Amino acid sequence: MFDTLQDKLNKAIKTLKGQGRITEINVATTIKEVRRALTDADVNYKVAKDITDRIRDKALDRKVLISVEPGQLFVKIVQEELTELMGGEAEGINIKGDPAVILIAGLQGSGKTTFSGKLAAYLKKQGRSVLLVADDIYRPAAIDQLKVLGEQVGVEVYAEPDNKDAVSIALNGISHARKTGKKVVIVDTAGRLAVDEAMMKEIEAVKRAISPTETLFVVDSMTGQDAVNTAKTFNDRLNFDGVVLTKLDGDARGGAALSIKSIVSKPIKFISTGEKMEALDVFYPDRMASRILGMGDVISLVERAQQAFDEDEAKRINAKMRKNQFDFDDFLSQLQQIKKMGNVKDLLGMIPGMGKMVKDLDIDNDSFKPIEAIISSMTPKERARPDMIDGSRKKRIAAGSGTDLTQVNNLLKQFDEMRKMMKKMNTMQASGKLNKMMK
Repeated sequence: MFDTLQDKLNKAIKTLKGQGRITEINVATTIKEVRRALTDADVNYKVAKDITDRIRDKALDRKVLISVEPGQLFVKIVQEELTELMGGEAEGINIKGDPAVILIAGLQGSGKTTFSGKLAAYLKKQGRSVLLVADDIYRPAAIDQLKVLGEQVGVEVYAEPDNKDAVSIALNGISHARKTGKKVVIVDTAGRLAVDEAMMKEIEAVKRAISPTETLFVVDSMTGQDAVNTAKTFNDRLNFDGVVLTKLDGDARGGAALSIKSIVSKPIKFISTGEKMEALDVFYPDRMASRILGMGDVISLVERAQQAFDEDEAKRINAKMRKNQFDFDDFLSQLQQIKKMGNVKDLLGMIPGMGKMVKDLDIDNDSFKPIEAIISSMTPKERARPDMIDGSRKKRIAAGSGTDLTQVNNLLKQFDEMRKMMKKMNTMQASGKLNKMMK
């Protein structure tokens, strides 16, 4: 999403690189380009002007240390101001109460129902018992969609398909949660238009009746500045507690993420990317500012890995690696764990310096399909002992996987090289050389 903004900010900051010091003249040129980059990204003009004025004042006020170049100092100032613009610090979700009630609101097509499923999965991983309430009385498919998502994440869904009273469904759902010992209730309401007065009154009535501990407004970040305007309209009526930005992996300009906190005065609490139930992150303004400036986000990458990887499975794989017994079954297992972390291109972009390298590459989770097909076409013995795969076996595997002989050979070669590297590292570790190198 932020690729274009990242490129333009980097070009703007380049004008300060190589300069001996920060002056009013070179800062003025850079600030002009930064402001243009922000407005081109669909950031509200007043917001863009305010932040660039503060960046300029800070840059002129700070002394450049001998060890810090003007360009580096300016990047630090921009990062600080972007972080502040997006809220400063991450804000958690309020799940007090017995049960805690979370009301989900948003426009039609904003990704509300998908987010409700993701939030249920997120809270369930924290050890909380969750109930999803299907409170969309206008779209029968929304009930079916929520039931499918609930089944995926192992969370019960409460629905009354024949009831056309949104308030009573929400109240009945909360009553059911109390009876069944659920500690968190997520109420997925109907997607509505901000101009639809009847539907706006309905969600106001639902909120008054259930007194939620948290009201979240879900907004499609692809809609840019319109998302900010819609959030303001909803907040005037609902006084929600926080914003959820969906479809952050889309090809949009990113202005909503940068403007929404300043305009609405409510924090962004979660960001959602893709359809996978695991692709939900708490919104950290400082991490997002680093990603916008191409500095990566290693902390979020590690957190996603911790969520996706099964601890017992990781120990098992590690033990097999130490014994040089890592095989294609283990490789396939690791591949599937990586896919759970989200979009591969997005993950690579979290690694510092990788953002530019992967920007134009055609990488997605479908890239793994040929590898998975090749491994799945092997017999259990072949997966455990790849060295037994001769020419005739390779032809059979290629035919069975819908790939060609070259792809099969490449995978076998890469796997063999990986195992050799593991063996070498194990030998070095055993002799103590690896520990010495790492000191």
